[in-house]
Amino acid sequence: MSATGVAWQRAVAMSSDAVAEARKGRLKQRYDNEFRLVAGCVPYRVNKKDDEEVVGSPCSSSLGDDTGTAEVEVLMISTPNRADMVFPKGGWEDDEDVYQAASRETLEEAGVKGVIHA
Repeated sequence: MSATGVAWQRAVAMSSDAVAEARKGRLKQRYDNEFRLVAGCVPYRVNKKDDEEVVGSPCSSSLGDDTGTAEVEVLMISTPNRADMVFPKGGWEDDEDVYQAASRETLEEAGVKGVIHA
């Protein structure tokens, strides 16, 4: 899986053509030898704060710049099979490139969409 990030927005009110249908099964998934290939990303967003003190937390980092302060938030998800938090990822299918697969999996698993930066 390549390291990618995505600036995210909640996918609450989207047009019907923008909604990716969740895929089921593994018939179309890519394999390398006997290993299933997966695609995913690290969803993040930058919140700029002007004239506010940014309080750090385990899931955010403060950035200083000339226009004020910004806070980076990283999105992780829980999964029923693990006790820890993970980044959204899933099977890379043979009819899509790695960026399409990462976008689809992030929307399916975390409910967010955004722009992928490689």
